[in-house]
Amino acid sequence: MRHPLGWMLTGVVGIGLVSGVTATGPGPVPVLGAVAALGVYWAVMRKLVRRAVPEVYGPGVAREALRGGAVGLVFVLVSVLVVAVFGGYSFSWADNGIAGVVTSVVMVQIGTAVTEELMFRGLAFQALEKLWGSSVAVAGTALFFGGSHLLNPGATLWSGLAIAVEAGVLLGAAFLWRRSIWFVVGLHFAWNTTETLLGIPVSGHTIEGVLSTQPSGPPLLTGGVFGLEASAVPVVGLALAVPMFVLARRRGAPVTRRQTQR
Repeated sequence: MRHPLGWMLTGVVGIGLVSGVTATGPGPVPVLGAVAALGVYWAVMRKLVRRAVPEVYGPGVAREALRGGAVGLVFVLVSVLVVAVFGGYSFSWADNGIAGVVTSVVMVQIGTAVTEELMFRGLAFQALEKLWGSSVAVAGTALFFGGSHLLNPGATLWSGLAIAVEAGVLLGAAFLWRRSIWFVVGLHFAWNTTETLLGIPVSGHTIEGVLSTQPSGPPLLTGGVFGLEASAVPVVGLALAVPMFVLARRRGAPVTRRQTQR
């Protein structure tokens, strides 16, 4: 159980069970699920890996979350704007009751962002990095992340590949750079929340937003019924990951395969 793959699987199963029970629950249930998932992660790292968890409980938690949120917000808004400029999206008010919609969306997306990032960047990334280095960790978690969305409504091989590239690599680069779960949680949360409030499906899931979005044009531009993640526009935004990799290298963050074998 103390082998990287052992504690990775233990943690993923534990957090996955928590997510399965709480992700779509009413009111604050998804947030309570996020808290429980943090408890599972702490227990795995402290009891099996036997190390502290500065990536979760270190200083500057709020600052890192806000920084990641700003990156995610800008990334999604620019992507949506590009699609809209080319005639892919038109918007109208959904008239769903702003306060209730925003509260519900925020609760759900907090749960989603925290549990998914603990599983993919917290557990899987660090386990793969310990075994085979940072490059394998980024590539492996990106593929896992894209593959985990293949069962979503409207998913295709293209949408899975697109998510692996645009989100999986970006989030991996973000974690490699900041070494903070909260930075990637903030990025992930802002991405999903912004899309939902704009009325755009998030990876095939349609939830009531403040606005309603009507896509028109080829699915390669709009993402079709799957949403923005299946559009080619955010895939091009992979360029955002490049400076993150550069900054991570300057900080000495990447771990090479040779270092794992010492």
